[in-house]
Amino acid sequence: MKGKQKSGSGFTDAERDAMKERAREMRARPRVGKADGERDVLSKIAEMQPPDRAMAERLHAIIKANAPTLSPKTWYGMPAYAKDDQVVCFFQPAGKFKTRYATLGFSDESNLDEGHMWPTTFALTELSSTEEARIATLLKRAVG
Repeated sequence: MKGKQKSGSGFTDAERDAMKERAREMRARPRVGKADGERDVLSKIAEMQPPDRAMAERLHAIIKANAPTLSPKTWYGMPAYAKDDQVVCFFQPAGKFKTRYATLGFSDESNLDEGHMWPTTFALTELSSTEEARIATLLKRAVG
């Protein structure tokens, strides 16, 4: 990953920041209900740069419409969606680690298994109706 690396740490500044955010999320866990999770996710989306923000807003709507059983929450400071407090999918904005594309990732909690090998992370440069339809299908399968 790109980003300024601190001497001898092995982690970039962005990676360290993500770990600190995760620690804050874990400390806040007892207070986070579905409404709190929604608020936290929308707050993280609002902080994003315009291209990432637009994509995250659209993904949030697609996930809510196609996987309403998932609860929004933050995960390493990124929008994520969980079932029984286990992250099923997440959005990593390109700006998070200064990469050339955003990603939509699915955890091992998702039901996307296909034989002995299957994709779990998808690069996103834009969301057209084609990508939106594919994401909807993946979501339904992931929670099904």
